[in-house]
Amino acid sequence: MGGFAIWCGRLVGMRFGISVRSVDEIDTAVRAEALGYDFCWVTDSQLLTANPWVVLALVAQRTTRLRIGPGLAIAGLRLAPVTANSIATINRLAPGRTFLGVGTGNTAMRMMGQRPMPVGRFGAYLRVVRALLNGEEVDYTYEGATHPIRFQNEKLGQNDGFIPMHIGGLGPRAQTLAGELGEGLVTSLPRGGTPAQIRANVATGAAIADRSLVGFETTALCNLMLLHPGEALTSERVLRQCGPAIMANVHYLVDLHKETGAGPPPYLESIWEEYLAFHQTRDEARRHQQLHQSHYAFLEPDEARFITPEMIRDFCICGQPEEIVAQIRALEAGGIDAINFIYPTDTPQGIDDFANQVISLL
Repeated sequence: MGGFAIWCGRLVGMRFGISVRSVDEIDTAVRAEALGYDFCWVTDSQLLTANPWVVLALVAQRTTRLRIGPGLAIAGLRLAPVTANSIATINRLAPGRTFLGVGTGNTAMRMMGQRPMPVGRFGAYLRVVRALLNGEEVDYTYEGATHPIRFQNEKLGQNDGFIPMHIGGLGPRAQTLAGELGEGLVTSLPRGGTPAQIRANVATGAAIADRSLVGFETTALCNLMLLHPGEALTSERVLRQCGPAIMANVHYLVDLHKETGAGPPPYLESIWEEYLAFHQTRDEARRHQQLHQSHYAFLEPDEARFITPEMIRDFCICGQPEEIVAQIRALEAGGIDAINFIYPTDTPQGIDDFANQVISLL
């Protein structure tokens, strides 16, 4: 269970965050801070969202308490020294409340027809970033040539406080890497496994490095469906709000199936073959774009038919406020320290509803 902190007058264990995607959503981050949210991710997906470092700079200047960082910075899009420089620059604007969320990149890479960075290369990338942020010299290999590098600007690195590195991981290898090298893990439920499986993978990584997990933070990207009294899971509002997040999970699993032959998890078996057949009807040259173009933002009209009430229950923290509180407490007991929700672009009211109806009960 995560360490406790005084937050808006309450003693709480679980921390909550939101995500923003564009310069037009800065007010959303400001509003989240006022409502008592603890952190804000800025999305990194160069063909779908705004430049994350620009958005982070704006959020840094408009907030005073909110912890901020990319969610997640994509390793395959930038050289390791560039990522280190970028987050160190943000930390100059928001010292002591900046974190580096970093991942191998699923949607951002696949929108270009590329695969995410392999875990082995990702580990080498993270070691360079960590060393530079620590103010150390490190050997860096680029285009086959290896040379020692370090920040030459004294205002980069640790001068504005330690920058924790939260490593993205859905599979066991990446989660193990987070335990070995990071100060936190960013995963997704249910794709990342059960809390017990996640905790075991992180512990394996910590054992490899012979390091303690005291202060380590496990953050889960979760899908939320806060129901109105008497509302059915088949309502138009439910589909509009939780559909984009559910389908983002489906899209990830379709790519995994294409590359590894992996079958669907139990909660997708009822629609799996029909969805694969539908996906094959898309323009072959642009299929990689069409699969991910709605990523967490909106529900494709021709995909709404694939969402069932059973999938909503399996994918989402779902129910009336008291039911959601119970589900959050169970995740906390299982070792999840923080939760982030990504709302569709047309439902910004969700952050208010969750704060007023759920956080207020905790």
